[in-house]
Amino acid sequence: MYKLVALDMDGTLLNSQKAISPRTKQAIHAAREQGVHVVLASGRPLEGMTKYLDELEMRGENDYVLSYNASLVQRIASKTVIRKQIMTGLDAKNIASLANDFGTFVHAFSPERGLITPQNNPYTQHESEINDVAVTEVDFSTLSDDEEIIKVMMIADPEVLSAAIAQLPASLYEQYTVVQSAPFFLELMNPNSNKGTGVAMLAEHLGLSAENVICMGDAGNDHHMIAYAGLGVAMGNATDDIKAIANHITDTNDNDGVAKVIEQFILNK
Repeated sequence: MYKLVALDMDGTLLNSQKAISPRTKQAIHAAREQGVHVVLASGRPLEGMTKYLDELEMRGENDYVLSYNASLVQRIASKTVIRKQIMTGLDAKNIASLANDFGTFVHAFSPERGLITPQNNPYTQHESEINDVAVTEVDFSTLSDDEEIIKVMMIADPEVLSAAIAQLPASLYEQYTVVQSAPFFLELMNPNSNKGTGVAMLAEHLGLSAENVICMGDAGNDHHMIAYAGLGVAMGNATDDIKAIANHITDTNDNDGVAKVIEQFILNK
């Protein structure tokens, strides 16, 4: 029945040591041997996922990845983009102005420039290190209005970011997809871009429907795909709002929660 499994990475596929456990690797390999598509769906850029795709041997032309919270959906081997929903330099400038008003930092991902920020900060450095991408300081006011921007992030200490989120104008949620992927990361994307629409598009591309799909995640940026899936799974370490919408709650990312779902619902163990 289930032919597509979409996995969030941080807090889901990866344990607290940012590693994939041997049991989880084995379960994913066994599912793929049965013809099930397994895809990573992450807020990370492709560069931040490559190491794990290599570990899972998911580098073929029939392997897909959803990066930047599904702003890009692409084949892994050729990097052919089959879906792109992105933003503009004007969006980045407007969000940067708002971030400045709220006292948060901001950074963005550009297809041409990579990770850019008006002011380097610990959270942009964290983004750089986990994804192995360089940081370039760019005055966002110099961006052309029509320059392609993949996504923009407001970033700050959790208490500062929480205060900023509480003050966001309602119109912002109409202009963009707004999701919190970590206590210190708020992501703003094209309004048609989220993991749910990305997984749905990939399922259609593969000739599948929602009933054939399992999605697993732990945080706010996983909400859309968990709500879409025939089997939406929240990790044991997921936030309460994600657990509330899930069809099934598995074990934590440190106790092979992903492997246990694959074993139960696909491998019938």
